[in-house]
Amino acid sequence: MEKGSTMDLPEGCISNILSLTSPADACRSSLVSSIFRWASESDIVWEKFLPSDYKDIISRSFSPSPVVFSSKKELYSRLCNNPILIDEGNKSIGLEKWNGKKCYMIGAKELSIVWGDTPAYWRWRSLPESRFSEVAELVNVCWFEIHGKMETRILSPKTTYAAYLVFKFVEGGAYGLDFHPAEVSVRFVGGEVGGETRAVYLSPNDSQRRQYQIVPRRIGIFSHSRGHILRLPSSTSREGEGKRPKERGDGWMEVEMGEFFNERGEDGEVEMSVKEVKGGHWKSGLVIQGIELRPR
Repeated sequence: MEKGSTMDLPEGCISNILSLTSPADACRSSLVSSIFRWASESDIVWEKFLPSDYKDIISRSFSPSPVVFSSKKELYSRLCNNPILIDEGNKSIGLEKWNGKKCYMIGAKELSIVWGDTPAYWRWRSLPESRFSEVAELVNVCWFEIHGKMETRILSPKTTYAAYLVFKFVEGGAYGLDFHPAEVSVRFVGGEVGGETRAVYLSPNDSQRRQYQIVPRRIGIFSHSRGHILRLPSSTSREGEGKRPKERGDGWMEVEMGEFFNERGEDGEVEMSVKEVKGGHWKSGLVIQGIELRPR
C-alpha cells in the first residue's frame, strides 16, 4: 500500500470526509475498499445527509406504529422510498434520493377546494393506491378551483422547488377537461409581485385519451336545471397551448403548477393554485390526491 494513502486513515476520519460529500458519492465510495464500505455505512455520514430537523419530523409521524430504523442510513432510505405521513395524516414528507432535500405532498383534505364540502360537486372517498386516507373525486362542477399552502421555513433552504398537482381519472372516464385550459400559479403569500400564471390542460394528450377514457368536450354547456344545451362559440383546444399531465411511477398523474426558490425559509407561506372558471362548462372525473412540492 502506498504510504500516506487514504487507506491509512482511521475509519472515523474517512466517515467525516464522506459526510462532506453527497449520498450518491458516499454510496459510490463503498466500492473502493472494505474500510470505505464500513465508513460509508456510518451514522456520522448519514446523519449529515438527513434534514437537521429529522427528529422533529419523526415525532410528527402519523402512524399506528412508530418509525423504526436500525441506522441513519436505513432511515434515509426509508424516507427516500416510503414517505411518511405527518400532521394527522394530511401531509407526507420524503427525501430526494440524490441530495436529501425534502419533498412534501399536501393531501386533498388539507387543500382548499371550492365547493369541496358539497356532495353534489365533490365526493370524498378512500383509494388503496393513495398514500392518504381520503381523496377528493370531482363529481360535477363548472367552477373548478383548488388552493394549497406551505410554510417555506420547513422546506430545504437554497433550493428551487416545483409544485405539481397529483391526480388520476375515475374508472369509466372523465369529461369537460379539454375545453378550456386551467390556470395554475405559485406565489409567496403577501409578496409584492404575484406569481406567474400559466395555462395547463388536465386532460392527457391525444395518444393517452383512449387509455384513460376521456370523453371529448361537449358542444355547449349542459344545464341541469333546464335539461338543455347552451350553445357556445365554436373553439377547440390546441395542442401545445398548455402543458399536459404526465404519468408518474406510482400510477398517478401530475401536471406542473410552477416553481419558486426557497432561500432561507423566510418568505412565509407559498401558495399554489389551479382553477378553471372561464369556460363555464361542466367538468367531471378527476380524483385529486394532493399537491406535491419537490426539488428541481
